[in-house]
Amino acid sequence: MDRLMRIAFLSEHASPVALLGGADAGGQNVYVDEVSRNLARRGYAVDVFTRRDSSDAPEIIDWAPGVRVVNLKAGPPKPRPKDELWPFMSQFRDSFLRFMVRDEARYDLLHGNFWMSGWVVTELRQRLDIPAVQIFHATGKTKRRHQKKVDTSPGDRIKTELRIVRNVDRLIAQCPAEQAELINDYEADPAKVVVIPSAVNTQVFKPVSQAEARKRLGLEQEGRIIVYVGRMLPRKDIRNIVRALALLAQQEEKGTDSTLPQATLMVVGGETVEPDPEATPEIGELQRLAAELGVSERVRFIGKRQANELRYYYCAGDVAVTTPWYEPFGLTPLEGMACGRAVIGSAVGGITYTIKDGETGLLVPPRNPEALAASLRELLSQPERCKQMGQAARKRVEREFTWSIVAMRTAALYETVLAERRHESLPVDTTPLSIVSLPKVPESNP
Repeated sequence: MDRLMRIAFLSEHASPVALLGGADAGGQNVYVDEVSRNLARRGYAVDVFTRRDSSDAPEIIDWAPGVRVVNLKAGPPKPRPKDELWPFMSQFRDSFLRFMVRDEARYDLLHGNFWMSGWVVTELRQRLDIPAVQIFHATGKTKRRHQKKVDTSPGDRIKTELRIVRNVDRLIAQCPAEQAELINDYEADPAKVVVIPSAVNTQVFKPVSQAEARKRLGLEQEGRIIVYVGRMLPRKDIRNIVRALALLAQQEEKGTDSTLPQATLMVVGGETVEPDPEATPEIGELQRLAAELGVSERVRFIGKRQANELRYYYCAGDVAVTTPWYEPFGLTPLEGMACGRAVIGSAVGGITYTIKDGETGLLVPPRNPEALAASLRELLSQPERCKQMGQAARKRVEREFTWSIVAMRTAALYETVLAERRHESLPVDTTPLSIVSLPKVPESNP
């Protein structure tokens, strides 16, 4: 680059400052954090704009070399579920514009994250004549298809996403399945969709010997451990893993398979460090299900843990499992793979892209505890095969799924968009974009 390029990352609900593991804190927070840091290492200046959700939060945080986090006023300065933030997006846009004037900040490119920030990005692109790149992290049509009546997204989501698809310069898809969704469900121009998979921090998530990991966590050295790490949400379908564990237990009791070792399930995640069914309702549901199936003593709830601790939980396990109903991409399979563990995942979304079936783990149909139990039995009874898969998994991550690779590909995309801008006039969709249909929501003063 001839000069320092300034990038505005917009991520209304997912700040890199937020602790990971909550209902609205997960893969997007990691993506924004890691991509901004790694772009800065490549010589970009990145400002991450997110919603101020605390009256104590400073406006500007020097987050990392070359990266600032800017907390914009948009609605009451307190935590709100992301599906309740849509009415505040016009204020988020206006706060961004005021910040630009006051800070005398000029940006070369806008990078939107999620559909609400995508709307803001298209508004800014139109007003400021700045090119824009968008990543959805999840699309409304896919969410509605899988969650149906449980979907709590605002009614304007899908039509807003359709407008974003038309108005931005490029769309980032995290896997071929998402690329197909954007083209088939949203009629995106295939030339505008670029596949750039997300990744994992291989310095944080790395192999540790199982004996060391279990010793550090105070676990018995003997016995097989199945590990789940991630958010505690119904769509993650940890209940499917509990049901599969119960099927394994039944087979043990019947003595139908003498090679089957006794297994326990370790569940890592939740809203609190100590597992609390009140704070994390899904824990209560899982506890009731385990009791009903007679496997309560085989399911251990760990609670919320930070990223630098998670490798010990992955490495204490013999196999990592994640079987959501749907998953736009899914970072936890990559975390398990980076830790040198075979991963069993449901054959949905990005998981079909990250796990090489039969090589780095196994793919199973979602909502099928029988198939999961069979795959668990297959791997748990073959520890050497598990070990070989784990080694292959780590190599695959190092080759394809590091954040430095993501930053390199993202930077190349930026340069392509900026080169086009230098040679072409910006096409503008004349369809009016507004939030006029949104209810007026009274604000609380900070």
